[in-house]
Amino acid sequence: NSLRVPGTDVVLIKTTGCCQGEMDTADTVLVSLDGKVLEEAKQPSKEWRWHAGIYRVRPDVGAVVHLHPPHAVAFAVANQIPVIVHTAARGHLRRIEMADLLPAGSAELAEQITELFADGQLRVALMREHGSVAVGPDLRTAYYRTEYLEDDARVALLAAQIGATPAEEHIQLADDRAPLGPADDADVP
Repeated sequence: NSLRVPGTDVVLIKTTGCCQGEMDTADTVLVSLDGKVLEEAKQPSKEWRWHAGIYRVRPDVGAVVHLHPPHAVAFAVANQIPVIVHTAARGHLRRIEMADLLPAGSAELAEQITELFADGQLRVALMREHGSVAVGPDLRTAYYRTEYLEDDARVALLAAQIGATPAEEHIQLADDRAPLGPADDADVP
């Protein structure tokens, strides 16, 4: 996970090897978008390249959240992008993309994730057989977009177990009515 230092080309990112559930400020490091570590004796997450890439191509992004939500990861393992079946998620997520299976921390993965988010509209993506990436203007929004992704993936899997899939016309109707402006996340819990 990372945060842009407002008005700079510097991000605060978790250090390599730290447990996200137990981390505190000592487990973060400042890194420039070109990869220069700005604090001695600390190493950033090996995924720093794609975090930096997103910030370079998306000046609107203030935070990047990378997690491993189990229901969303189930889709990533199956190499399937879940249909956004839950109406509450549609306006928050808009769409979901999938990055190929590439080595964690590799320049190739960084390039692909950066390209996915470069269109300026993507909010969440899955990393094949790995996890999720969500962006937002702040940490809270990026985190809740991950929550919407996971919740939607869970609902999609549960609905599939009882043979239910949303009718294409209902998805299109909901998409047509979904908010598309900055107020999309106004009701993020």
